Amino acid sequence: MSTDWAEVYRTTFADLVRFLYRKVWDEERARDLAQEVFVRALDHDPEDERAWLFTVASNLARDEARTAIRRKRHLTLLKAETEAVATLVKEDPVDRIDREAQAAAARRALDELSERDRDVLLMWDAGLSYTEIAKQTGLALGAIGTTLSRARRRLATAYGAKEGRDVARG
Repeated sequence: MSTDWAEVYRTTFADLVRFLYRKVWDEERARDLAQEVFVRALDHDPEDERAWLFTVASNLARDEARTAIRRKRHLTLLKAETEAVATLVKEDPVDRIDREAQAAAARRALDELSERDRDVLLMWDAGLSYTEIAKQTGLALGAIGTTLSRARRRLATAYGAKEGRDVARG
């Protein structure tokens, strides 16, 4: 049975980009990686297309992280470029600072999670079903809800610590 990749693309691309963005923290790179996932998909006919796409995306993001370590010397250039773009954008500086601080705290909180917790949480947020998450992670289907609940609690606790409050308790 042949896969209708156009339909899979229409229904999955945005979720895949969101998943990848939270892995690489660069929207343009996340879009590029999502495109690469679909290019690779054209040579395959997996049984569960969505789970297969997220597995490939996770592997590409992991490879991307390894590459990012090698690119560390370019961070100064990227920072200067980001600051130049920020000056072009007409945004209230206080709002921008607050938004950037919240985004940075969320990133740090996600980075504190174990890879398994982060992956399960990001896959769920990207719209994957418990069955799809179980297939990709190798966890038992019955363990997904528990893992997800614990990952959410750990994320809230880590975020609260970054913000100086106990988010898990309110």
